[in-house]
Amino acid sequence: MVKYTLSVDGMMCGMCESHVNDAVRKAFPGRKVSSSHARGETVVVSEAPLDEEALRAAVNATGYRVLSVRSEPYEKKGFFSAFKK
Repeated sequence: MVKYTLSVDGMMCGMCESHVNDAVRKAFPGRKVSSSHARGETVVVSEAPLDEEALRAAVNATGYRVLSVRSEPYEKKGFFSAFKK
């Protein structure tokens, strides 16, 4: 799984977060999408790698601006993950 962290400019409230989340969910079959206007970021977790330019375009189409995109491998952390070795 891959985790994408987008730095998004222009989000001011919870409704802004919802607009960005909906746009990403419509464009990509992501496993998890969450936004925070306080941090100015959107996090997308996906099973497969996503096209970063298409991800930028989906968010930019909502009227907000993507400043940067960071990707990294994602491993789900749960209660019992500390015992896996």
